[in-house]
Amino acid sequence: MKVGLLYSRIRRDEKLLLSELRERDHEIEKIDVRKQRFNISEAPAAFEDVDIVVDRCLATSRSVYATKFVEAYDVPVVNGPGVAEVCADKVKNSLALERAGVPTPDTDVAFTKDAALESIEDFGYPCVLKPVVGSWGRLMAKIDSRSAAEAILEHKETLGHYEHKIFYVQEFVDKPGRDIRVLATDGEPVAAMVRSSDHWLTNAAKGAETDTFELDDRALELVEKASDAVGGGLLGVDLMEVGVSQSDTQDASGDEPRAREPDDYTVHEVNHTVEFKALNEVSDVDVPSKVVDWLEAKAQASEVTA
Repeated sequence: MKVGLLYSRIRRDEKLLLSELRERDHEIEKIDVRKQRFNISEAPAAFEDVDIVVDRCLATSRSVYATKFVEAYDVPVVNGPGVAEVCADKVKNSLALERAGVPTPDTDVAFTKDAALESIEDFGYPCVLKPVVGSWGRLMAKIDSRSAAEAILEHKETLGHYEHKIFYVQEFVDKPGRDIRVLATDGEPVAAMVRSSDHWLTNAAKGAETDTFELDDRALELVEKASDAVGGGLLGVDLMEVGVSQSDTQDASGDEPRAREPDDYTVHEVNHTVEFKALNEVSDVDVPSKVVDWLEAKAQASEVTA
């Protein structure tokens, strides 16, 4: 199998993937999107004889457009541009989850500061303001008062990019000091972990502590439904437990997790260029191996249907 890797920087995640591919003697074509030119009619030489392309671009814009070209060249690509467009945009992400009947935090979108303030007041305090495009918990704000809301909205309104004029306001979910990240391939979980922090943001990129997590039947159902909602592929599905307080997830010493079942889960987003190095470190599952197993199956299925 010849695998093309779209990238702009080789991180630990890509190194794990490349190492597994090399161990299996697969041929690899690394395609640096910062240097590659994409013609509308003729595929660049880098894509010659490639069986499947894996998108690992850091920048959302590069990911969306590069995969559009790969698809136009009739080369199978993971994840495709349709999936990238939905997952990269929080509005499209929320709409897809809601349309599929997946529980997701209540959300308003407004296009003016005044309308956004009305949404914030209706949700009550605290609530959350997020950029429509972004990752790693950047530029997210937990709003605790009207004065804070007015200051943050004014700040966003003066920023140059049009995306800052799209106010994505979301209810604050009182999660138990952690959320759940599931790596899934076409809705089938590879591994899962909890990300815990005293801060309201529990992203691993923000320093959250990670540990393994065993998915119950309800979580398994929602991971599959959320994956289907955005188009499937190699995805990171993020869930929060509902109806469980932080004290319910600790023992008397405050250290060890307890086994209390949540009332339900809410899926706050699905990620399309998912990072998995932290998950691989805490999980007993060989994550890169499972991902490559899936890539091999995808490439083989594409050959059969070609």
